[in-house]
Amino acid sequence: MPSNRTDLSLGFGLEDKVVVVTGASSGIGRASALLFEAVGAKVFATARDQAGIDSLAKEMKEPAKHFFHVADLETTGACEGIVAKALEVYGEIFVLAHIAGGLRRRKLAVVTEDDWDYQMNVNLRSGFFLNRAVGAAMIERKTQGRIINCTSTAWMTGPMNGSDAYVAAKGGVVTMTRGFAGQFGPHGIRVNVLAPGQIDTPMQHDDNDPKIVANATAACPLRRMGQPEELARAVLFLASDNASFINGATLNVSGGLLMY
Repeated sequence: MPSNRTDLSLGFGLEDKVVVVTGASSGIGRASALLFEAVGAKVFATARDQAGIDSLAKEMKEPAKHFFHVADLETTGACEGIVAKALEVYGEIFVLAHIAGGLRRRKLAVVTEDDWDYQMNVNLRSGFFLNRAVGAAMIERKTQGRIINCTSTAWMTGPMNGSDAYVAAKGGVVTMTRGFAGQFGPHGIRVNVLAPGQIDTPMQHDDNDPKIVANATAACPLRRMGQPEELARAVLFLASDNASFINGATLNVSGGLLMY
């Protein structure tokens, strides 16, 4: 049930709540972790990049309030380990913001089985096991929490520039999210998915042709790429009480690059 408060601030309902953020070392994940701290949440920040996590810890205003964890989401054990560690440190999880992802740009003809497995594991399998474990913990503790997954607008538009396996996994994230939303909804747990467009993150530029990036930017009605902080606000909205009746939704945050 929504809070009786009438405060409509962006972080409405998140003060002192425990938030697990994956992919927190850079891009949207990092911006989300910083924004969750700004609204008073306790952040369990995780990523596979030790240097990035250390840098985030230094940027946090109250690092002692938060926990910084290194894990590689390519393995199921790491996913379960994140949930177990967060519960050990804080005793509960109120929000899972599963932002982490991995892309290997490959022409369709040269995608290997390893390329396929890596992108399925990092982008889809990790979400399934994280969602399931977090949801089970919330249900056990009677926590009416929130889970936010991350897809791409390409789940609807289709792949471009060597992202076939990546987009196949991201399409699965949308379907997976709807399944969890239906099963966890009766427990008061909301599960939604964020669909970013062209966002100025390291993944956007890694092994990508600058001309393709420029063309995508020009195709956006706002004539620019989104910034990680803009996506972090959307993550925060879905986690907050402002989104109290939103469940099973795919939130398109693309500047109009995708319209539906």
